[in-house]
Amino acid sequence: MKKCCFGISLILLFLPAILYVSVVRAEDYFHGQPGTTYNEIGGSAFGSDGSSYNRIGNTTFGSDGSISTRIGNTTFDSDGTTSNQIGNTLFNSDGSTVNRIGNTTFGSDGTTCTKIGNSTFCH
Repeated sequence: MKKCCFGISLILLFLPAILYVSVVRAEDYFHGQPGTTYNEIGGSAFGSDGSSYNRIGNTTFGSDGSISTRIGNTTFDSDGTTSNQIGNTLFNSDGSTVNRIGNTTFGSDGTTCTKIGNSTFCH
């Protein structure tokens, strides 16, 4: 799962699952799979693809069994990958990056996600 974006604020604005397999999270922003919408309710996020993520403290648990823990600016995923957030950019150990400008995240794979209220739309 791609550091689900609990990076850039939560566990990388890109909830556990950032550019890796599913979603990435940084500071309350998600960067997930194209064609997926994520809705946040409290510390949980629910994807239109049936995925879900639950954040407890600095750790996020994915419905696929993935676990991501953020320590400082670094997120460690249960699949052995890591991501490091510097400013509004997330650098993943697989060489991919995610950059946030305003309410939109741009992945090096061409994926963009826009946050509107409690929902994030990825395409």
